[in-house]
Amino acid sequence: MTPTTVVDIGRHAVETLLLVSAPMLGAALITGLIVSIFQAATQVNEMTLSFIPKLIAVFTVLVIGGPWMITIMTDYMRRLYSSIPSLLG
Repeated sequence: MTPTTVVDIGRHAVETLLLVSAPMLGAALITGLIVSIFQAATQVNEMTLSFIPKLIAVFTVLVIGGPWMITIMTDYMRRLYSSIPSLLG
């Protein structure tokens, strides 16, 4: 196994990680922004107020996009496992 293949496997792993985590992180970011605008407008400075909406948003995205995320991860693992013989020999 050459250093190029190791870097290529690592790059594909990071790409898959970013692709799978982006919807949840985006939902948390947008929800946090909306809650912070609401807090600034109403001058309610409660730290725990932003936690529950973010949790609900991430859970909703996970429920809706979960099958897609599982498909992406299993496809990556299948490709990785099927390429083991070519990597070793």
